[in-house]
Amino acid sequence: MPALSDATRGRLLFGGDYNPEQWPESVWRQDIRLMREAGVNVVTVGVFSWATLEPRPGARDFGWLDRVLDGLGEAGIGVCLATPTASPPPWLGARHPETLPRDEHGSVVWYGSRNQFCASSPVYRAHAARITTDLARRYGDHEALRLWHINNEYGTACWCDETAAHFRRWLRARYGDLDALNTAWGTAFWSQRYDAWDEIIPPRRAQYLVNPTQALDFRRFTSDALLECFVAERDIVAAHSPEIPVTTNQMPLFAGLDGWRWAAEQDVVSVDCYPDPAVDWRDPEGPAHGALVADLTRSQARGPWLLMEQAASAVNFRAVNAPKPPGVLRQWSLQAVARGSDGVCFFQWRASRQGSEKYHSAMLPHAGPASRGFARVRELGADLARLAGLVGEPVRGARIAVLHDWSAWWASQQPGRPSSLVDYRRLLAGWHHALWRRNLTCDLAHPEADLGGYRMVVAPHLPLLGDTALAHLVDFVHGGGTLVCGFATGVTDADDRVRPGGLAPELRALLGLSTVHEWWPLPAGATLALDDGTRAELWSEDVEVADAEPLARYAEGELAGRPAVTRSRRGAGTAWYLTTLPQPEALAALLARAAEAAGVGPVLPGLPEGVEAVRRGPALFLLNHTTEPVTVPLPSPRTDLLTGRAHPRELTLAGRGAAVLTPTE
Repeated sequence: MPALSDATRGRLLFGGDYNPEQWPESVWRQDIRLMREAGVNVVTVGVFSWATLEPRPGARDFGWLDRVLDGLGEAGIGVCLATPTASPPPWLGARHPETLPRDEHGSVVWYGSRNQFCASSPVYRAHAARITTDLARRYGDHEALRLWHINNEYGTACWCDETAAHFRRWLRARYGDLDALNTAWGTAFWSQRYDAWDEIIPPRRAQYLVNPTQALDFRRFTSDALLECFVAERDIVAAHSPEIPVTTNQMPLFAGLDGWRWAAEQDVVSVDCYPDPAVDWRDPEGPAHGALVADLTRSQARGPWLLMEQAASAVNFRAVNAPKPPGVLRQWSLQAVARGSDGVCFFQWRASRQGSEKYHSAMLPHAGPASRGFARVRELGADLARLAGLVGEPVRGARIAVLHDWSAWWASQQPGRPSSLVDYRRLLAGWHHALWRRNLTCDLAHPEADLGGYRMVVAPHLPLLGDTALAHLVDFVHGGGTLVCGFATGVTDADDRVRPGGLAPELRALLGLSTVHEWWPLPAGATLALDDGTRAELWSEDVEVADAEPLARYAEGELAGRPAVTRSRRGAGTAWYLTTLPQPEALAALLARAAEAAGVGPVLPGLPEGVEAVRRGPALFLLNHTTEPVTVPLPSPRTDLLTGRAHPRELTLAGRGAAVLTPTE
């Protein structure tokens, strides 16, 4: 299987989406000259070019793409060639409306934007296979080809009749017979028992709440249906160029796809990193979000990964789209490299003058090559060239695993639960951010993964937890590991069926609890005092301990005097349970305390607040996320790869400054 190293050729990849079909050919020559000036060594071509490549059914116009790839190749710029199947041309939807997706209300999602395809449509798949095959035949041995990029940001869901038939086939493969399906779905409730396969439909709009396990399975099916499309195109291009790695750009922390399953089918795991609509460079959680995206993607890849897209400055999807100030572009890019990326790429190379993303920033902004924005891009390209020696190097020191499972996420999004305020993604981010603030390097892991290489495992919120995962956690703790378990974890099994007693008996015994009497979710904005001087929010539980040690109790409210945080000794290990959500600083302190007891410490002790430290290979990355200069003591003499300067005992980082240090010879 080809790897990312086959594409990098010993260099950190640097570039972005290039859409030459939007520009006259006279501009292409200027683009290539400016790319070389900026240090660009790879561009993604063809992502949204289907209508240009196939202007009418069966027609092919490859001449312009020949000239683009030849020009890039002659300039020494590699190409990540995309299949254009994310955005079918208007003629496909007009002539074949059955390829268009329908929403849960039955309404057609029309063409005129992008991603307007039904993943279950045989007609869509056939047209996608034909254009992909022709691309692979023509360019599979082109000298400029470095990577294949399949489709773009998969995620479209569909509820049409073709999807319904595909869903039934998927369910037959999963359950075998209707009795097993009825048992898994609990169809005795509300008279939902199915007597024939053709009675089953996707969870379309209903009178009231739909069956939760039906909805959960539909989320699993949708991820798998899209994955079938990816695999089909991947296999086509791989057959024509088996030495070229294949990827697709996943969206970070996206609820629509099971990222663990998708990563297993890719040669290179790539991600697009745009902070949430509510988070931008002005939010102090922005760098923490980038760290989470990087750690998740590296964990999915089990090694180096690729930052396929980020914004050079402002985006276009917030209510107010402010640009990144000086230093942020460089710092967030270096953060990705520190956490395992072997490339830094952008959407896009040249800012579009038309279309829905004309106000989205680009490496070459509307202001042109003399702009401050392009100067920052050139500076970043020079920085990345200095870090070429880190290509392929692992991130070191991750002895903590944060458990994350898409099925648990999907189950937690169902209505009819104790609290709609419990947000799986925010909890996952909050716990990871707490570790990040203390510079405790961590991976993310599926609950059924091998946890043997970790000293500490944290489960922020896994309401759905299968039998295999439970067994792994029990073995991990008894074998000497430290488990820190968040509230309402292990409440249901893999079919979202509530476990006996409201908490998996194996987990209840591991945590030293006898009973979970009731869940007591808190209203928005409410907090509770704990007797250790901290406050907690969002949730509380009335638990009774068997032999666990209460480390903190509720100091007020209906549960005053009841355990809030417990710890139990099991075998050679320890299991902590949080029946509530400590506020951010208290959570960070608690996790740091558990990590210290587990023998896990920060990357570099004694760092000033707001300084991030990560070890990759022989290098120590230091990133100052504050706007003020800070001085960092060094354990030994170091040399900064970015500046060439030696630092015998300490280093002063400017506001939003960065350093990449290696031992001074």
